[in-house]
Amino acid sequence: MSTNVSVADVAALLRDCDPALVLTGAGISTESGIPDYRGPDGNRRVTPMSHQEFIATSAARQRYWARSFIGWQRFSAAEPNAGHRAVTGLQRAGAFGTVITQNVDGLHQDAGTRDVIELHGSLAEVECLTCGERVDRDLVQAFMDDANPGFASLAMGLVGDGSQVSSQIRPDGDIVLADSAVQTFVAPRCLVCRADTVKPDVVFFGGSVPKARVEQCFALTDAAPALVVLGSSLKVMSGYRFVRRAAAHGIPVVVVTKGPTRGDAETTHRIDASLGVTLSALADELAVSVD
Repeated sequence: MSTNVSVADVAALLRDCDPALVLTGAGISTESGIPDYRGPDGNRRVTPMSHQEFIATSAARQRYWARSFIGWQRFSAAEPNAGHRAVTGLQRAGAFGTVITQNVDGLHQDAGTRDVIELHGSLAEVECLTCGERVDRDLVQAFMDDANPGFASLAMGLVGDGSQVSSQIRPDGDIVLADSAVQTFVAPRCLVCRADTVKPDVVFFGGSVPKARVEQCFALTDAAPALVVLGSSLKVMSGYRFVRRAAAHGIPVVVVTKGPTRGDAETTHRIDASLGVTLSALADELAVSVD
């Protein structure tokens, strides 16, 4: 059963075991300016495009890419925050081991964290669902920029009444954009087969994490001395299953996040607090230097 504890209690647990397995969610990136899908109460504030919707029609893909084209300009400018840097420091010091992240923003790696498993993939790569070709997102972004001159200015409200776009970025790099603003947008095509079925190499809502990746994470969970969950409400089964697995094996589960989680019944150590200040305090408690 979930028990509220202090940073000192978590530090004591980590001192007495081998490097803990870490699972991170959108909450660790909010201090970098990337809002999560849910508020502190765990309820979803926005609904992202689903995998089924994306693959269904060219119009849906056009809408996604128009919104993502604008969102990427801000999303890709995000920088690691104190929480990311603390994770890196704690990993280098041996308190943390492998980091499984549900995020697709690459901020753990930007902060210097190694041995990161991107459970839901990465927005930095794009794949063709027809032929399997993979390219860097920057190449796709450059194509859309050339093919849609002036679109960014229009979408960001520099032209018109300014009501066509919301400035809120989502964890998948998407942004709210009215359908009327995307009707003439030229979506990217595969450079090899020319199909319009290119998508970011991420697992959309309703999609499935590759089986081999799930099995790898299960194996890491089974071998872990402790599982530390950072910034996740655990509402989505793709992350929650590892908490359930750890609890079933009697492995301590530490959760640091704001608000309630789906895994409170399986949690042994709970801190309801912001990630940056809490992880920085944990690093201090363990005498870990954070760059």
